[in-house]
Amino acid sequence: MRRKPKWVPSLSVLGGAFATRNKNDALAAGPCTGHKLLRAPRAELSCSNVKPQVYPSPDGSLRAVVYPVDISLNATPDMESRVVIRTSKGDTLTSKDYASPRGFNGYYVVNAKWSPDSKFFVYSMSSSGGHSPWQFPIAVYGRAANRFAQFSDMIKGEPTLSADFKFTGPHTLVASTWKQSGSLDDKVPVTVDLEDAFGKLPPPSD
Repeated sequence: MRRKPKWVPSLSVLGGAFATRNKNDALAAGPCTGHKLLRAPRAELSCSNVKPQVYPSPDGSLRAVVYPVDISLNATPDMESRVVIRTSKGDTLTSKDYASPRGFNGYYVVNAKWSPDSKFFVYSMSSSGGHSPWQFPIAVYGRAANRFAQFSDMIKGEPTLSADFKFTGPHTLVASTWKQSGSLDDKVPVTVDLEDAFGKLPPPSD
């Protein structure tokens, strides 16, 4: 007697199952990334596999690490950030925390990069609470001074209106501000030599 062949799933069935699994995986990953509020609080121990972003300096001697602070369960863990500067050997030089007590009044890092000469680490941020959505503060870490500074302090307190920025030299930064106070739609580029600007900053208060 011939045995009946075992049932073998068709490619269409396998494809459907694969698509369903991918969709479920995407939904499972949804609460963990994306800088967004959630419809319902996520589990207390959720998103434990979220990794920090590491930015090695061009010369390989330092690295900047952006950690998700993960305070509020009503938001993805990357809604606020902590920036840590370490040597290539793992020694921590300094850090800056942009978390708020409840997780809705701080900042998260949007874009980040080292200057070509490895002397400055620059990153733009966005508000975790949605206030001032037109403004993207930019912070600068200076290697020689081993300190953080606000880019706005280098441009007479003017705000930066875009998370995008670029370098046009070893440590020359180009960002955008407004042409005149309150004119959000009239952006103009502003160019700053970070080495020169850091030298003109007052000493830190802390």
